[in-house]
Amino acid sequence: MVDNISHQTGAQVLFIDDKKNLSRVHLDAIGATTIFFPHWSYIIPNEIYENYECVIFHMTDLPYGRGGSPLQNLIVRGIRETKISALRCIEEVDAGPIFMKRPLSLQGTAQDIYFRANAIIEDMIVSIIENKPDPLGQTGEVVLFKRRKESDGSLSQLKTLEQVYDHIRMLDAEGYPNAFIETDKLNFKFKNASVKSDYIIADVIIMRKPDEE
Repeated sequence: MVDNISHQTGAQVLFIDDKKNLSRVHLDAIGATTIFFPHWSYIIPNEIYENYECVIFHMTDLPYGRGGSPLQNLIVRGIRETKISALRCIEEVDAGPIFMKRPLSLQGTAQDIYFRANAIIEDMIVSIIENKPDPLGQTGEVVLFKRRKESDGSLSQLKTLEQVYDHIRMLDAEGYPNAFIETDKLNFKFKNASVKSDYIIADVIIMRKPDEE
């Protein structure tokens, strides 16, 4: 992504993947002016967003869906299409003015969706660098999302095949805890789900639970 953006815009673009480098000392040393946050799960300190233009990318049509786990919260609500919102970072979470929005399909696994989102976000970054749009305040009803916990991935209370399929696919991405079912001694983790006429096929990993002391 970084090389493509540099090539398209002629701007010097550097990649930060360690939160320790998100500091005034480091950013001033590299001459940073604008910081883009495509996938960033840490709190952005006020000394950063108050001194640099900080642009966050959030996978909902804001102000709908402010808060954590946007992808999973959308899918469990049966939503199949969303928008990626590019917004200015302010103190209130996901409440900053909007630079632009782009549509995003929520079909496929979480990994599929993130691949599509990356391409869209890259285009949005290029557009922001080249066109320098003025962000506009959010309008509409505010709907808040809560960050989902690993235990929310349990399939045990679901009642329909569609719910089971959505739970498996929305957690099917690198770094995510997979959807699961537990017994007293075993843990069953599911991925690569596909829907047939009246059943679901999925890969399952079966593991023993750690013995309790």
